[in-house]
Amino acid sequence: MKILLVGYGKMGQVIDTIARQRGHDVVGVVDVTGDLTIANAPPADVAIEFTHPESAVENIRSCAARNLPVVVGTTGWIHRLPEVKALTAKNDATVFYSSNFSLGVNIFFKLNEHLARLMNGLPGYDISIDETHHTQKKDAPSGTAITLAEGIIKNHLQKKKWRLDEAETPTDLVIRSHRVDPVPGTHVVSYESVIDSIEIRHTAHSREGFATGAVLVAEWILDKKGLLTMDDFLQIG
Repeated sequence: MKILLVGYGKMGQVIDTIARQRGHDVVGVVDVTGDLTIANAPPADVAIEFTHPESAVENIRSCAARNLPVVVGTTGWIHRLPEVKALTAKNDATVFYSSNFSLGVNIFFKLNEHLARLMNGLPGYDISIDETHHTQKKDAPSGTAITLAEGIIKNHLQKKKWRLDEAETPTDLVIRSHRVDPVPGTHVVSYESVIDSIEIRHTAHSREGFATGAVLVAEWILDKKGLLTMDDFLQIG
């Protein structure tokens, strides 16, 4: 499989290594430090995009224009999802996006939703999320924390929307963001009452889990069309 890497930061470099270990060819790297663009890059079977929130949608658009399937790992652009849905449909494109490609994190998402359903209706518990990442992570809260919050809001009637750092009403779900080097990523969902505390936690020990997941998805989407997510890939309840 021929892979075009869009972005060559820490994640892009790990993806490069994992892809080559799995027998794939990295035919080009589109990065701010070079002259290569998505439009003039060598032919590829798939692009893997890990850049910045402000450039992700334009990178998706450029891949769609080339009929190049793209795996998008950049977070912080989800408010533009309707735009991406429209351009995917218009171009009959293949776009796969996820806030986190770690298989363990996606199991954690399901566990989080199940716990929210179990806790729904139990009085006296307040819910919060803490996420900790390295200082080079630009967006806050993390896309993973937002996905966790959305899973809680969908399954727990007490919380209606998430807010960063501080609640304005009891129905707000607080996400606290911490930036500490060299943490790849830790997420903690807490249920606190005067009687006890319940926590579930996911801690990433390295970037290899994210990178491996992204490459596995790239292998999977080659014969797919449309806007796809980890739910499509994993097919778990």
